[in-house]
Amino acid sequence: MVVYISEAHPSDSPRARAGSNKNVLDPTTFEQRVKLAETTRTHLKLTVPVLIDGMDDKVAAAYAAHPDRLYIVGTDGKIAYQGGRGPRGFKIDEMAVRLSTLLKPTAPPPTPPPK
Repeated sequence: MVVYISEAHPSDSPRARAGSNKNVLDPTTFEQRVKLAETTRTHLKLTVPVLIDGMDDKVAAAYAAHPDRLYIVGTDGKIAYQGGRGPRGFKIDEMAVRLSTLLKPTAPPPTPPPK
């Protein structure tokens, strides 16, 4: 899944620069953030679920997600892989190896002897 967090380069930011999104203002309400997330999902043609961080940015802070970060969360709910700060820190091959390892089938538990 994707978690949409705060806008990395809104045009109305004091730190706006040449790489800023020209027509994207920093949302001030959750509804505005939802709309931007939907626009992003459509633009990127995402087919995975998109969750949206609250205006308090708790998810972004908890996962050090700004500007981008890739994670694998195991079936036990624990972080199984944390990528570097993106996009330069992305190591897709490394992440793919970790995911492949996690998805390998494990041997079934032994069958108990009959009673």
